[in-house]
Parts: sequence; structure tokens; C-alpha cells
Amino acid sequence: MHIVDLSQPVSTGMQVFPGDPVVSSNEVATNAADGFQVAELHLGTHTGTHVDAPLHTVDGGMAVDELDLARLYGPARIVHVPGAAPRSMIEFSTVEAQLNNLKPGTIVLFHTGWSAYFNTSAYLDHPYLDPDIAAHLLAQGVSVIGVDSLNPDPTPETQTEAPLHLPVHQHILGAGGAIIENLTNLADITWKDPLFSALPLRLMGLDGSPVRAVAMRPFPG
Repeated sequence: MHIVDLSQPVSTGMQVFPGDPVVSSNEVATNAADGFQVAELHLGTHTGTHVDAPLHTVDGGMAVDELDLARLYGPARIVHVPGAAPRSMIEFSTVEAQLNNLKPGTIVLFHTGWSAYFNTSAYLDHPYLDPDIAAHLLAQGVSVIGVDSLNPDPTPETQTEAPLHLPVHQHILGAGGAIIENLTNLADITWKDPLFSALPLRLMGLDGSPVRAVAMRPFPG
């Protein structure tokens, strides 16, 4: 099986959503001193490539440990949106032709190329999705989407811009779906209908989790 890693590396000081916990790691035991190595991690539930559970924006919504894992593994559709301008809306009409004939349960991933700006200030200026795209996908039985950016909705430049207006989150998470953010390497998926997996940690009662997102192509045999 050919596997493409679609996950951003997790490291101390990496970029996070404005106001989210800073990421850090520290050794608490070493092979030299203790005969084994252990590290302590400090990070938020939306660090790096991660999945948003409904609880993220829906009071009383499903927590990440309650998500059906089968919904986060399966056939994916890559929607290519090259050349989108900073902080521009990706209109439904721009991608409508790529959203035809979707089977219910398909995972739809939007490839803008914005992951190239990860860990820079330009990453905050990503394009975002027209809420009509989310509504159209839900009508076709698609409730899990992914983006190669910080957010399918506009991201504020600072944490002071609150409360946030998150219409795509409201559509998808409000319908009990899930959103995968900060994907990378989508350009390396060069075959049609990849298998996709983005399984979260089993974090009890929490609103999201880092994932190891991958695209897979079984070898003929």
C-alpha cells in the first residue's frame, strides 16, 4: 500500500490558532539517567492536523471520543482550488463541478495549497469556504470535510476578535459532522478516489484531537 502523510509535524513553538495553547515538549526521563526516555507534552486539542468534533462549536454536541471512527476512514474526494486569493471566499460556483456524483459518506478534502505557508504569518490569511458548499455537501450525505488551512471559515488575526462567526462549522458540526484542519501534502495524492484516514485520540469528553491523517492507495494484487 502506498501511503501519503497528510499531517503537519508537532513540535515546540509550532503555529496554532490565535489564542490556543502554546505547544511545548520537555524530557522528564532520559535513557542516560533513568534507563528509559519519556517526554511531557503541552498542547491544545486543536494542535496541528486535527479533527473538530461537534462539541467544538455546538453546546452539548458530540465529543471527540463519541465520533464514529468509520466516518473518519473511507473514500475521499480531493477538490482542487488553486490560486485562491488571501482571505477570499471560495464560492460554491467555483467548485460545484467537482462536487458532482458524491456518494454519501465520502470525505471531501479541499486542496488550496495554503499549507505551504504553515508556521508563517501568511497562514492566517487563508481562503475560506462559502457556507453554501457546506450546505450542498450535507444535502448529499457528506458530513466530514478537510482543509489544508487553519480553518474552513475566516481566521481572525488575533484572539481578541470574538465571538467568532463560523458558518461552515455551524453547518457541518451542527449536523453532527466533523472537520479536519491543517492538512498538508494534498498535492501528493496523484490518484483518483484515495482512501483517507484521520483517527483521533480517545480524549474523553473533549472537543477535538490531533490526528495522523493519511491517504492510501492499495497496490494491485
